[in-house]
Amino acid sequence: MRASTVRCKCSGSAIVSTGTTGIKDVLQGNCQKAWKSASSDLGELKTTCEASPQILYLLQTAALHGKFVKSNLKAYISHYEIEYSRRSLAPSQVAKRKQGADSDDEDWEPEITSQSKRDCRENYISPFRKPLTPLTNRPVCTDGNEHEAFIRKILSKPFKIPIPNYTGSLGLRALGLRRAGVRKALHDPFEDGALVLYEPPAISTHELIKADKEKLPVHVVVDPVLSKVLRPHQREGVKFLWDCVTGRRIENSYGCIMADEMGLGKTLQCITLMWTLLRQSPDFKPEIDKVIVVSPSSLVRNWYNEVGKWLGGRVQPVAIDGGSKDEIDRKLENFISQHGMRVPTPILIISYETFRLHTEVLHKGRVGLVICDEGHRLKNSDNQTYQALNSMNAQRRVLISGTPIQNDLLEYFSLVHFVNSGILGTAQEFKKRFEIPILKGRDADASDKDRAAGEEKLQELISIVNRCLIRRTSDILSKYLPVKIEQVVCCNLTPLQKELYKLFLKQAKPVESLQTGKITVSSLSSITSLKKLCNHPALIYEKCLAGEEGFDGAMDLFPQKYSTKAVEPQLSGKMLVLDYILAMTRTTTSDKVVLVSNYTQTLDLFEKLCRTRRYLYVRLDGTMSIKKRAKVVERFNSPSNPEFIFMLSSKAGGCGLNLIGANRLVMFDPDWNPANDEQAMARVWRDGQKKTCYIYRLLSTGTIEEKILQRQAHKKALSSCVVDEEQNVERHFSLGELRELFSLNEDTVSDTHDRFRCRRCINNRQVRPPPDDSDCTSDLSNWHHCAEKRGLRDPVLQASWDAAVSFVFHQRSHEDQRGVV
Repeated sequence: MRASTVRCKCSGSAIVSTGTTGIKDVLQGNCQKAWKSASSDLGELKTTCEASPQILYLLQTAALHGKFVKSNLKAYISHYEIEYSRRSLAPSQVAKRKQGADSDDEDWEPEITSQSKRDCRENYISPFRKPLTPLTNRPVCTDGNEHEAFIRKILSKPFKIPIPNYTGSLGLRALGLRRAGVRKALHDPFEDGALVLYEPPAISTHELIKADKEKLPVHVVVDPVLSKVLRPHQREGVKFLWDCVTGRRIENSYGCIMADEMGLGKTLQCITLMWTLLRQSPDFKPEIDKVIVVSPSSLVRNWYNEVGKWLGGRVQPVAIDGGSKDEIDRKLENFISQHGMRVPTPILIISYETFRLHTEVLHKGRVGLVICDEGHRLKNSDNQTYQALNSMNAQRRVLISGTPIQNDLLEYFSLVHFVNSGILGTAQEFKKRFEIPILKGRDADASDKDRAAGEEKLQELISIVNRCLIRRTSDILSKYLPVKIEQVVCCNLTPLQKELYKLFLKQAKPVESLQTGKITVSSLSSITSLKKLCNHPALIYEKCLAGEEGFDGAMDLFPQKYSTKAVEPQLSGKMLVLDYILAMTRTTTSDKVVLVSNYTQTLDLFEKLCRTRRYLYVRLDGTMSIKKRAKVVERFNSPSNPEFIFMLSSKAGGCGLNLIGANRLVMFDPDWNPANDEQAMARVWRDGQKKTCYIYRLLSTGTIEEKILQRQAHKKALSSCVVDEEQNVERHFSLGELRELFSLNEDTVSDTHDRFRCRRCINNRQVRPPPDDSDCTSDLSNWHHCAEKRGLRDPVLQASWDAAVSFVFHQRSHEDQRGVV
């Protein structure tokens, strides 16, 4: 630090005395003190010293801004003489004064301070540097107020992002001056590949001049980040959804059903819809401020990941998949209380169960859009979940279901009524107007008049519903996905299974009750026993050991020293075939396999088999938490992961999971509902899959499992729309059909093929190929039929034929045009 004495060359006197006031104080950091003392001193000299205003200006600047640059004084050296001296008392550091200096200041000694090195560094003021270019627009400041106004003008200029038409993460304008001129769309509607959802009506130049520029509608254009990845059918779907929820397809109706088959990207289409609604509308403002996505608990995390995948950091969703009641209530209160154009978390993802339990909180506010994934859960209008969602204050509703409605018209009515209330009238009106005449016309004994009337009402119903329902089949995927080879494999029962099966049919009382025309709970539980026996005798071993109904004396049929601790594939035809398929896949390919079953006991058998064969595996069932499921799936899909098998409970994970890390899937047992099987089989053949997919559906020949398959085919023939949840067998089966369930056809290679009375086969050998336009969605009668392994296209199944295979139905999804292997 230095002190100085400033002398005027005009008068030779000191303008500011050192040691007490003025520049000394400035140099010591006491800028405010310097200003007070120096301003009065310099004010008196204004008349005698022409440069005093400049010194005054420098001191004023230092006082106001807390800084003073010593080198600025050097600009006035030509008029003033500035002498510097060290603060040290050492003789060598005493300043050498010039001759003729004023002797009044010779008695002054620099002040001794005890500053540390750190304090010196903190108080250090960097030297002044001249600007690279002259400030030509800087005024000559003779007054501090003018200078301050100029500086504030520079600093008050707002920051502007150098992106044309950029309006922030949510497309929301900040407060400020109203912009003049015609309003513009958020995205360029004339850009190549732009997806325009709304185009303002054309107006003449004269009308444009007269119109209020601030009320003219603008284009609604999908964000290019999304539109560039949408496939043609998805672009069509987004346009359909937007038209429906904005009331442009049906007046005063704002809902729709997205019923595309699995794998067509329903999630991406709905994300595109809600992002567009959150950002823009023809009125140049967001259409909605909040969205609720309701899904099965297993898909909450999947929805969260998909939103992050497609929208990145543009929006922050809230996913609720666990926590205490108070914690969930707090999150929901925070979400539902937000409104307006600046909602920080505009997307809530929640499970059906959590929504039902916390419905009171969610009913406190209004929501712009509700999306219900796996919406066929709402088929029953009497359950609490349906009522909780239906009473939600949300005008716009989208229901997603890859497996549309079953051939139950009242369930069909419930779904349509949820999205567009009143479009089909009340339930009583619907029943009288549509259900009774349609069902009457379908009766086998209906007259020609009744059939014609029923068909007329059916077409009328379809025409109404098609205005708010869109459905595309999976044949669209043939352009984007590799070939899928689906195979229904009939497996012979082993001798032990056959004897146990016949013993049960002989002893079980349900069979006797059916003969008398009665249906009991016992008869329905017996169906489960037979299904488990088809999987493996180990699954009914405890019942045999206890001598339960139908298994009296069954222990005599089991091998001596039999134990359930170790799996014995040779005791089950299906398990034997599975063992061969896994071994051949492991040794001849690099493929991974997904094993699916309806029973966790069967998954236990799979685990024992994997441990015996030393296969690495993972298992997903109802006991696994949602967060852990997501991690397990992500790890399995990694190509570098060594796990060979993914075990899946169809009830716990059949919906929404993406298992493209595997390209072979085995359905070990059939479900009463074809929707469950289709959901499970769609886990591997979907977007992102690069390899040919092989689907194996294993059935026990001549048993109840073939009857279930036939029932599935019957449902598909009646309607392509099915529901997701387990069916009530008593409700859907007649007494005659139930009697057929409790039978065993031992003298056949396939009971299903026998019932087709196939004209393309002679002695179970195919002599004519299926129709050229047939694919995996066609009826089994139009698939390839093989009673020997020679006609199979799958080398793995060919090698497994001799294990226990009796017959195979197989078909390709499409011809291989991609060269995918």
